[in-house]
Amino acid sequence: MTVRSGWLINRDAQGGGQTRADTRLVPVGTWTPQTELTSRGGVVPGGNPFALTSAGAMQCTIGTGRALITGSTVQGSYPIAVTEPETLTIADGDAQYPRKDSIILRVYDTAYDGSGQTTAALMVLQGTPSDNPVAPVASGTAEKLYEVTIPAGTSAGTGGINWATGVSDRRRTTVSMGGIQTAGWSLGYSGAYVGQYRDTGTGLERWNGTAWSAFPAVPKWKSFTPVWGAENGPQPTLGNGSVTCRYIDRDGVVNFRMELVIGSTSSWGGAGQNGQWYFTLPVPCASGLAGHATVRARLPAGYYTGSADIVTFGGPPGGIVGRWNFPSKTGDANASWADADDPEPPVAGNFYRVWGTYERA
Repeated sequence: MTVRSGWLINRDAQGGGQTRADTRLVPVGTWTPQTELTSRGGVVPGGNPFALTSAGAMQCTIGTGRALITGSTVQGSYPIAVTEPETLTIADGDAQYPRKDSIILRVYDTAYDGSGQTTAALMVLQGTPSDNPVAPVASGTAEKLYEVTIPAGTSAGTGGINWATGVSDRRRTTVSMGGIQTAGWSLGYSGAYVGQYRDTGTGLERWNGTAWSAFPAVPKWKSFTPVWGAENGPQPTLGNGSVTCRYIDRDGVVNFRMELVIGSTSSWGGAGQNGQWYFTLPVPCASGLAGHATVRARLPAGYYTGSADIVTFGGPPGGIVGRWNFPSKTGDANASWADADDPEPPVAGNFYRVWGTYERA
């Protein structure tokens, strides 16, 4: 007997039940809670448990491994061990339609299912031939390992099953309470409880009750529409121009990029009337001088490159990117502050770009 189960009655004449060797082999203690009284079933990770390999045109071999099979709330869970590879035979395909079969690991416990058996077994559940076949569900005390597609007319005489492309891996893993869930085979299963973690193969994810999310949380770039204003004089208006911002907040360090494009109906006041433009920030900055930014402008006479301060004074609460300074352009060594006429008046289509980094409040 190679498929062993724990927590069945003593071994009977038919070879069912539990021996001391069964108890030593099965994975006692692998309990990921699923509900108040049930544990999550699955394959115990380690090596390549229950690996499927071809054993012929219509046969496959399931390798050794351990698993936990979940029963009802009054039944509990059954630890399982397969100690030697077992060969399974797939029935020939239907003459007209394809079929999908399921390879499962099942526990029979007559005290609960009336099967007359107290044993565990690897078995094939044969699906129904159809234009769009669906593999049988592993209901009751069973855990699905694989789904096998059998095209119409498949048999040993026609070459059999394409084991390289016809098998879908449906193994899911289970670990002890608080253990990191291994999701190397299938990531399609929901978490068992809030605060559960799993290893995706490239990082960790945490279950929040409705979805898996990267842990630690990975910030994403977000859009933001800043206010374009002035510290002195009449306030500029955007009109049919555009102003956009993208930013990312990583552990209190904010990186951003902004662009102001002047439109034909944009208004920024006359020469000398509008001083020291600013942009509001996507999230409030730390007090005082929180960071610096680089500024680049395309104006009628050419490109200008300069700098700006990221500050909390001289503008709206939460801080601004203000006091844009263009120290020079080709042939011009004079410093200037960005506003209606410095370094020169813009025209429709001109733009100002600002990017920088600052400390979040």
